[in-house]
Amino acid sequence: MTDPVPAAAHARTILAAHEHRRPIAPLTGWDPALDLPAAYRVAEEVRRLRAARGERVVGRKIGFTNTTLWDRYGVRAPIWGHVYDTTLRDRAALAGPVALAAFVEPRIEPEIVFGLARAPEPGMDEADLIGCVAWAALGFEIVQSLYPGWRFAAPDTVAAFGLHGLLVVGQRVPITVAERRSWIERLETFSIDLLRDGTPADRGGGRNVLGGGPLAALVHLVDVLANDPLSPSMAAGEIITTGTLTDALPVAPGQRWQTRIHGLPLPDLDLALI
Repeated sequence: MTDPVPAAAHARTILAAHEHRRPIAPLTGWDPALDLPAAYRVAEEVRRLRAARGERVVGRKIGFTNTTLWDRYGVRAPIWGHVYDTTLRDRAALAGPVALAAFVEPRIEPEIVFGLARAPEPGMDEADLIGCVAWAALGFEIVQSLYPGWRFAAPDTVAAFGLHGLLVVGQRVPITVAERRSWIERLETFSIDLLRDGTPADRGGGRNVLGGGPLAALVHLVDVLANDPLSPSMAAGEIITTGTLTDALPVAPGQRWQTRIHGLPLPDLDLALI
């Protein structure tokens, strides 16, 4: 039997591939011991190495929450990964287009992003959970696959940053106490159009996210972290992005992507790419 590859070795492989924009074979293809628990240990080693070079964790991304995509990617549950100060941008602060050269096989995902006022706890109902959210915004996540053709197993994605490349956050809209009930309902029922160069490219909505909306993704992450003593719980001030509302679509330099949201009081978002 082949011995498992140490988490530190996988972490160095992942970081080198990212830094050199070099695709690699899926880790599970040559390390059959790399299951999901082992992959999260690789992700933690990646976080440690990134922290050692000055990157700071500012939140988390939840991936594979869009259940309409599960069969395509061979997954049956969401994953999560870290968002860093180096991978987070406010749309209003961008001076120009986003450069795609930093990513491998990039795709774009429109997502609902939450800013936490306080840490959610396991067992909270939706009313308590929305009370933990200070603000919501539309975001574009640029996701990437170090594995050619976007072919991988779930542990491969966890080890490779949860496929996270960059999160661009739009205008942050406060969620007031008086509006909480309305937000709960609208987060499940809203719809969104994704446009490429002014032409509709896909349509999605809240129910694509685990069948119940972005709050369902937040519930899932709270429960997952509560059962993983090696991963820190969510904390006040974290930014949580809850997964794509549409398909994850390939992007190319020169494109402009826009959203048209219906049924949720968030400003739309646009993003130019080079």
